[in-house]
Amino acid sequence: MNMAGYPAFADDWERRATIRTRPRRLLENDDKLIFPLCRQPLVLSATFTEHCPQWRDFVLVQSFYKFINDVVIFETEIVDKTARAIAKNRFSLPFPLACRVDAMTVVVDEDYHALVALDFLQQTVTMTGIEPLELPTHIELSLALPAAQAQVPAHLRDAVELIGVAIAENTVTHEVAAFSKDSSVKGSIRGLMADHLFDEGRHAQFWTCLVRSYWQSASPNDRDAIAQALPTFLSRYLTNQLQKHFDLHLIEHLDVSTDVRRALRDDINALAFPIHRQHPLMGNILGFVHNSGLLQTPSVARALNDYMPVNRRLA
Repeated sequence: MNMAGYPAFADDWERRATIRTRPRRLLENDDKLIFPLCRQPLVLSATFTEHCPQWRDFVLVQSFYKFINDVVIFETEIVDKTARAIAKNRFSLPFPLACRVDAMTVVVDEDYHALVALDFLQQTVTMTGIEPLELPTHIELSLALPAAQAQVPAHLRDAVELIGVAIAENTVTHEVAAFSKDSSVKGSIRGLMADHLFDEGRHAQFWTCLVRSYWQSASPNDRDAIAQALPTFLSRYLTNQLQKHFDLHLIEHLDVSTDVRRALRDDINALAFPIHRQHPLMGNILGFVHNSGLLQTPSVARALNDYMPVNRRLA
């Protein structure tokens, strides 16, 4: 694999990584929100605002717990796994030592992000007295990766894992950035998100470099095989079914009448979340496949045609 010109990130990590430079953040006991309203449509529905607005903080706190749980799964069970395999030279795709060192900085960062997230969960439970409901054991990426890997020959499964993780690391920045800029949210939580974003920007570049180098060395047949798996990956990664399932579970724990509960379920089930070019994360994903060189491969362009802006779609 040709890694000529690879921009090692370890020195930048030493100077700027949040684990090196940030103090512990403490949750404020103020009137700011713990989770953005715009990220939990349940509390914005007409049924909720009319019939049970007193449950808003409970719903937002539980939504924050799910967000933290998702972060921990993402960081420790998926990104950590891939980065650690690369760092320990146990990945089927060989990378030089400089990449392996950088991969270990990603491991440290992601485990630290998970630690900070769990610390905030504990602080929130202590401050609010609200215990988390049963939280999901997997996230969309947990299902998308194996589904896509099942579409390719065995020797390409690590390559699909690399590309899937790179896509996720390039899209998580979008969500974290929006969270960090919402002035209605507690300052410490916005600071937490800003810290996370600071590290993830470096991670996104790292994963993009690895994918670009791999793609340049991949055979045409391997590229075409991976291209055919990308729609499967995106359909599983961009779905809102897990969030919908969580929201329906949350509704069951509200002390409301049967009619209100039924109306709230209808509101959640009616939410449209199409998986196509208008999905809010597609801009980031298309940016990644362009910057990594994937989109210059005709089979990839064809596979992603339905996700392209109208002016870039193939005839």
